[in-house]
Amino acid sequence: MSVWNYVVTAHKPTNITHSCVGNFTGSQELNLIVVKCTRIEIHLLCRHGLQPMLDVPIYGRIATVELFRPHGETQDLLFIATERYKFCVLQWDSEKSELITRAMGDVSDRIGRPTDNGQIGIIDPDCRLIGLHLYDGLFKVIPFDNKGQLKEAFNIRLEELQVLDIKFLHGCLRPTIVVLYQDNKDARHAKTYEIVLKDKDFVEGPWSQPNLDNGAELLIPVPPPLCGVIIIGEETIVYCSASGFKAIPIKPSITRAYGRVDGDGSRYLLGDHTGLLHLLVITHEREKVTGLKIELLGETSVASSISYLDNAVVFIGSSYGDSQLIKINLQPNAEGSYVEVLERYVNLGPIVDFCVVDLERQGQGQVVTCSGAYKDGSLRIVRNGIGINEQVDVVIVRSATDDPHDTFLVVSFISETRVLAMNIEDVLEETEIEGFNSNIQTLFCHDAVFDQLVQVTSGGVRLVSSTTREFRNEWLAPAGYSVNVATANATQVLLATGGGNLVYLEIGDGVLTEVKHVQLDYDISCLGIHLIGDNSQYSQLAAVGMWTDITVRIFSLPELNLITKESVGGEIIPRSVLLCSFEGISYLLCALGDGHLLNFVLNPSTGELMDRKKVSLGTQPIALHTFSSKNVTHVFAASDRPTVIHNSNKKLLYSNVNLRSHSYVPIQLGCISRQVKKCCCLLMLLAIAKEGELTIGTIDDIQKLHIQQTRTFAICSLRYSQSSAEEYETHFVRLLDDQTFEFISQYQLDQFEYGCSILSCSFSDDNNVYYCVGTGYVMPEENEPTKGRILVFAVEDGRLQLITEKETKGAVYTLNSFNGKLLAAINQKIQLYKWVLRDDSSRELQSESGHHGHILALYVQTRGDFIVVGDLMKSISLLIYKNEEGAIEERARDYNANWMSAVEILDDNIYLGAENNFNLFTVRKNSDGTTDEERARLEVVGEYHLGEFVNRFRQGSLVMRLPDSDVGQIPTIIFGTVNGVIGVIASLPHDQYVFLDKLQTNLRKVIKGVGGLSHEQWRSFYNEKKTIESRNFLDGDLVESFLDLSRSRMEDISKAMSVPVEELMKRVEELTRFSWLKKLKE
Repeated sequence: MSVWNYVVTAHKPTNITHSCVGNFTGSQELNLIVVKCTRIEIHLLCRHGLQPMLDVPIYGRIATVELFRPHGETQDLLFIATERYKFCVLQWDSEKSELITRAMGDVSDRIGRPTDNGQIGIIDPDCRLIGLHLYDGLFKVIPFDNKGQLKEAFNIRLEELQVLDIKFLHGCLRPTIVVLYQDNKDARHAKTYEIVLKDKDFVEGPWSQPNLDNGAELLIPVPPPLCGVIIIGEETIVYCSASGFKAIPIKPSITRAYGRVDGDGSRYLLGDHTGLLHLLVITHEREKVTGLKIELLGETSVASSISYLDNAVVFIGSSYGDSQLIKINLQPNAEGSYVEVLERYVNLGPIVDFCVVDLERQGQGQVVTCSGAYKDGSLRIVRNGIGINEQVDVVIVRSATDDPHDTFLVVSFISETRVLAMNIEDVLEETEIEGFNSNIQTLFCHDAVFDQLVQVTSGGVRLVSSTTREFRNEWLAPAGYSVNVATANATQVLLATGGGNLVYLEIGDGVLTEVKHVQLDYDISCLGIHLIGDNSQYSQLAAVGMWTDITVRIFSLPELNLITKESVGGEIIPRSVLLCSFEGISYLLCALGDGHLLNFVLNPSTGELMDRKKVSLGTQPIALHTFSSKNVTHVFAASDRPTVIHNSNKKLLYSNVNLRSHSYVPIQLGCISRQVKKCCCLLMLLAIAKEGELTIGTIDDIQKLHIQQTRTFAICSLRYSQSSAEEYETHFVRLLDDQTFEFISQYQLDQFEYGCSILSCSFSDDNNVYYCVGTGYVMPEENEPTKGRILVFAVEDGRLQLITEKETKGAVYTLNSFNGKLLAAINQKIQLYKWVLRDDSSRELQSESGHHGHILALYVQTRGDFIVVGDLMKSISLLIYKNEEGAIEERARDYNANWMSAVEILDDNIYLGAENNFNLFTVRKNSDGTTDEERARLEVVGEYHLGEFVNRFRQGSLVMRLPDSDVGQIPTIIFGTVNGVIGVIASLPHDQYVFLDKLQTNLRKVIKGVGGLSHEQWRSFYNEKKTIESRNFLDGDLVESFLDLSRSRMEDISKAMSVPVEELMKRVEELTRFSWLKKLKE
């Protein structure tokens, strides 16, 4: 590996930090806006649920987000502030369907202590100003002018230093804030201030409330007519206003999020730290509050945000588990819960730990993550693909044109055709369609208008009634010719009869009419007349793939006039063509015989083909088929590596389909049904023919992670329990079944004992494989553990058996297998243990050597005799084990004060680190230094702001190492983060780095960040002491966005680079192999 590294996101963040609801994309459209730390998603609430509209990256970690509507506006605007003190105001452009920036700026101060409790951003209900609490003792004000434009910001001195929350009050003549704060005696109070814009100062507000609940930390402003504020504590809930005070006791809990239900503010949803959802009701008589009531509704994921949508439907955003779309029912279910989960949105965050394994021995890594926290903790297995849940191992058409369900499955063999049908019991059984010719191979079959079916064979086209199953009409191939390629829709048939003959038929009620016949110069290899545009019955364009000249052509219908001719290039013929539309954009997909796929943007009016792109989906010929999932069109590409083609943000995405044990068997035929009715549910079925068998299965949601079951794992876990008013934790080492993920064995740790690290390893002179677990005793009276254990387990008959244990003088934060021995990081010490045989033939760990000199040695990686240590505060140090002396010595260290979160070894001389300011950096061992001082210093050679808190690095690859791919031979590191991001770091050769760095520089000029945020500033290494431009790291997400550009913008970059567009596309497309996992959507 090298100094020059390429960082790319394989799986986008899924941890939801904020959400809000408003009329953002239109005055009559209700939107849910979801924030995932560095990304914003905009959804439209429609009849079928939430419809994704936009998913864009933000060049910053979003600290606050608010919807507001200035005077004179018809729809809401979006205010965003980032953790690095940038802000912007965004508006939706309905004509262009894109975000535009209304305002932007920097609100940082040169002098100021950042607030410990996080940034607070609030907007006056009457849109007179925006308030920000960014630094202790200061409240920043950004006023609006009369036209709704932002004016220059200013600071007001705030007496309260330990601010917990600030909100604007409703119904006040002057902008008024309420401040919840803690004094130096740890008592909590609420105080109000009026903001006098003219004087740029505070004046005393209308009321204050001293001595609140010691756990009070959340304010909820109440809108008119009631006004005032609700103060949420751990044991009480208080309503305060200038005219009233009400309080109720509650069971001890920590409220994480709230959502307002009614416009008048009389009902609120509260989500606590255990995932319980409560309804808080303010009882009132007109404008006078008479009391508070709270009722338990049920259990959800632990909420980080709650957004009430409409008709009792609520969005629960979670940072600790899967987010949910729920409905609150009027009556409880059998368990007494009013909560019904309508949909789940997978969240991998926080990824506490993970490993990379090739579970299916296919050369493709899969990521096993310890995800979530508290009650929502889970073990997940993630790979790049879409799952097929096999239903039976045994082309689907309808019995009536208006029937929403498919009835017949037509299975074609070389010399015969069979038909299967669903009976009343929803069981597939063989049946007959009398009008079909069953003694010949069926080339194509489709349902047609007037309750008819079309069967195309080598002899011609048969029209059959789908209700009576009787023969109605037939078109026969001319004498001496036979049909070899055909396609059809409900009203049209297009076929080729050899010798370049192209025939177009139209379907009537019992009638097949030959409309046009043309002679082409070469034989035809494939055809497509799929429906695009507004006409749902009739296609005006036909796509034709050709032998000999290797072209794809567009013809007009019904005239069969040639409109467009496009050379495919190379010597591989087109094997399947398909016309389709995604998000209103028409495409021509052209699949080749070598597994490559070409896609073009198609102008349906002129037939012009534009923006040619090429991607490799496999190594065998591809057959393309459209299908619909949740009223959205997708394409199934059947090949040796079957793929689903879908889209997001007007970009085509490619997701592998996981066919268990058949992933690399060439697929002969793939056909998607529309919908089959089963058990009163509509299931999307996929019929796949492979050599020797036919499989029918349900297909996962396109926007769902495929989570598989695998071999055995051991994990450290904890269970939360509650007795009376106290919560306590019990920690375990658990063994999971290799198929069901059920716990088959467990070992309970002592009271106050936490599992800190776990490792699977073997030792010298012992062929057995063991699980080693490092623990620490977390005593309430100790700042840092002074006692721990190393436990060594064997698995015998599926059970965990404790072989030996070793007491330690501190917590065992990490364990590593090291030259047949066990290396442990125990508090500030690195300790090496050897595995020795006792006289009684039992085994034990025996201390061999150690090294002191760390604050807390939290992360350790080894390579040969070298040991790399990531310290709590002292960055990275390099140790060496001297075998002859049996000693560990420090060789070099980085003298910067970085608070580490993960380390990894790239090669013998380069080491990678992640630290708590969301940065990555690399250091190099200075072996060529001329003095001892130079050789003792690790030189920083790369710096980059990732914007994510990395918990773990692992060496491995997410994609198969293909011999024909240069990218496949580049070593990679995978990382997992708190926000659920899975990313890849690839070390590049210097010449490739220089080329891509130039491309990145040009892309920065063309692609502007949302809200005017700068990409260069975003990726600059940033901490409290310095901000420095990134170096020797490339942003793969930006580089790969080149493929999303329009052709004209690609050509602009091509000219600046002096490299042809096709060459740029080829090189960037090759890089996307690093991050194929991101083709999955959560």
